Amino acid sequence: EIALAAMYAGKAVAMEVGGAYSLEDCYKLVDAYEKTKTPFMFLENCCFGRRELRVLNMVEQGVLGEIVHCAGGYQHDLRDEIAFGKENRHYRLRNYLSRNCENYPTHDLGPIARILNINHGNRMLPLSSFASKSAGLHEFIMQNKSDDERLKQAHFAQGDIITTMIRCANGETIQLTLDTTLPRYYSRNFTVRGTKGMYEEATDSVFIDRKEDRDHDFDWRKECSGNADTYAETYDHPIWKKFLEEGVQGSHGGMDWLEFEQFFQCLREDSPMPVDVYDAASWMAITALSEMSVARGGAVVDIPDFTNGKWVMGLDTAGER
Repeated sequence: EIALAAMYAGKAVAMEVGGAYSLEDCYKLVDAYEKTKTPFMFLENCCFGRRELRVLNMVEQGVLGEIVHCAGGYQHDLRDEIAFGKENRHYRLRNYLSRNCENYPTHDLGPIARILNINHGNRMLPLSSFASKSAGLHEFIMQNKSDDERLKQAHFAQGDIITTMIRCANGETIQLTLDTTLPRYYSRNFTVRGTKGMYEEATDSVFIDRKEDRDHDFDWRKECSGNADTYAETYDHPIWKKFLEEGVQGSHGGMDWLEFEQFFQCLREDSPMPVDVYDAASWMAITALSEMSVARGGAVVDIPDFTNGKWVMGLDTAGER
């Protein structure tokens, strides 16, 4: 509502990430932008991560070949944050009690969408989402908040693991995983698979398929695990090379600074935003759509084309990718 009010008032918008509660909200954002042409940027900071931009650069240079499949996740142990949501007035508690969906898709989907040129010559078509049972939060509350009689008796609608599969117009597939209520380490599980190689965040590894390696029984796990930094000098994105020279600053490892810098640069130059309103609508819509799919036992649900066909030739609002 704040973003809509700002656009209709002619105030440039930089909007924080999240999942949409309804498709109607996504359409309202697009309609407001198309009526007002007010500058709008979706603040998905993970699109500006060093690893994500390096892999994007490798993909654009053909290093990984033709991209076939990408995966990502919001894999973040939030049990303490959710269980103490009442004390901290945190929205997640209410959501986890009453909703069952891929509720935070954009950290993982954003960088993938850029790699697959979503809304810029490609688009997401159908999705199917499945939810595991909900057990993690109840166990955590019994062990760590046993004096909270209300939550001890509560049934959490949100499944512990939500798995979403998406098929794209150009034939690629995307797998998203929400994993926030079981014990684990933090990861966005950023994975890109191509005909010539892959990147895998779990081991921070790049594997390039070479005939000479296959001829000598090459052990990928042994030889490549953790090797991503060896590709930095050659394939770091120009944005990051400049950032490193000037001195990295800002939170989240510099991602926040870079996204703000891009926003204000585009405002000053009156140029298209790198993450625009169509990206915002299509990425946030995954939450509402996954909720529909989970409720129907994993039924296939169509993803709307918020560009109204403009994705085929690439949006004229596209900024520097």
